Amino acid sequence: MILIAPSLLSADFLHLEKEVTLMQESGADWLHYDVMDGQFVPNLSFGPKVLADIHRISDLPLDVHLMVHEPFHLLEPFAQAGADYITIHVEACKAPQRYFDKISDLGLKSGITLRPGTPLEKIEPWLEQVDLVLVMSVEPGYGGQAFMPESIERIKELKNMRKKRKLSYLIEVDGGINTDTAKFVTQAGADVLVAGSALFGRKNPQKRMKKMRK
Repeated sequence: MILIAPSLLSADFLHLEKEVTLMQESGADWLHYDVMDGQFVPNLSFGPKVLADIHRISDLPLDVHLMVHEPFHLLEPFAQAGADYITIHVEACKAPQRYFDKISDLGLKSGITLRPGTPLEKIEPWLEQVDLVLVMSVEPGYGGQAFMPESIERIKELKNMRKKRKLSYLIEVDGGINTDTAKFVTQAGADVLVAGSALFGRKNPQKRMKKMRK
């Protein structure tokens, strides 16, 4: 089953409760929550407090993507705020194993990701450790970018690695996902689709989600 995870970065922050409720009622499986620090990526976004408020009004799994330089100090606050998944960037963490051990100790599921220009080999040593691999199909840090077609090969490689090593991580894709690109990434092997501008601010997000799955 393909999972749809609306990206809250594209929501209307003045009406965040309404936006979250709309996505949940429209059939979202997860909520994707991008955290940016102004260092690892140029932009800034939310912290644990906003996630905690979202957690109070939604029972959907909360998928936290840390676009943050050395975010070890944030793992526990986001766990306490209600995160279910925490994904780190291999480029931003000097000792990824330390992060995965801590995430596991907190009772959460762990993910790993990398920039589009970073070789896939950089995350291979930790594929046995993670529950999720996030493929960035745009440069991290900005919403509304166009999908990078070369990401499809990366998804296929991760699917082949999963099969060869008999692993079970989910393959998530974030960036430029809409009702057109969803077809290509799911055929390549994606399990979770992160969609922002394709869902928020659009008429009938429920219909769009159904079309993505189909």
